[in-house]
Amino acid sequence: MSTVATAPEIDDLKARLKGTWMAGEYDRFSRYMEEGARIFYEQLNVAAGSNLLDVACGSGQLALWAARDGVNVTGVDIAPNLVERAQARARGEGLSARFLEGDAEDLPFEDASFDVVTSLIGAMFAPRPHLVAHELLRVCRRGGTIAMGNWTAEGFVGQMFKTFAKFIAPSGMPAPVLWGDEKVVKERFGAGVSSLKMTRRQYLFNYPFAPAEVVELFRDCYGPTNRAFASLKDAEASKLREELEALSTSHNRGGEDLTILPAEYLEVIAVRA
Repeated sequence: MSTVATAPEIDDLKARLKGTWMAGEYDRFSRYMEEGARIFYEQLNVAAGSNLLDVACGSGQLALWAARDGVNVTGVDIAPNLVERAQARARGEGLSARFLEGDAEDLPFEDASFDVVTSLIGAMFAPRPHLVAHELLRVCRRGGTIAMGNWTAEGFVGQMFKTFAKFIAPSGMPAPVLWGDEKVVKERFGAGVSSLKMTRRQYLFNYPFAPAEVVELFRDCYGPTNRAFASLKDAEASKLREELEALSTSHNRGGEDLTILPAEYLEVIAVRA
């Protein structure tokens, strides 16, 4: 933020963010992201028995892959309905993963509690990134791994957020896609890491329906899109839908009735100093 926010302003912003991520049906939306989460998780080569914390875990798309591998998994998310859904999914599979409501800027854990700390398209949305970086470092043991996947400004999702900005006033918080900028990430982690590897990769959204239906899925299920449409009058909402359909169509690598959207993200793999 360009000026120091007061505590009531932060509380209000946090409440709005919580409402955003509770909106829609993120669990349904995230099912189309599970293959990408598996790919992201598996390249970390986490040893069975390790303690892993997944920050902004959603309904468990990464955490459950780890739990199936015998990793001791804890997930935290700001949205209680997603925490409940993740826990229900773990119980349904007989997994011992635990999920808690928690804030990426103030994690409810002791220092150096985890061998691996992950956040896949999650902690990047918290309003005070310097606190996020501090907390990710604090709860990770020395020599442990911090792994993030963050949308870039240039990729499909970054362009979707740019489209939203034509219709909706900015929130007053730093742009989440700054976490997708290598220079910014390096500055935020600073001396807290002994090594930092950053690679731009493509996350594939794969939908067995046309781009217009994809836009409706985002509108119904993905919190930021759901709240963006809800804040607009009919004419503006129609225009936003048109622009999102055009964006999805232009990025589509599938066919008429198949939508494959490559969405660029920055893979961040750091070792805690």
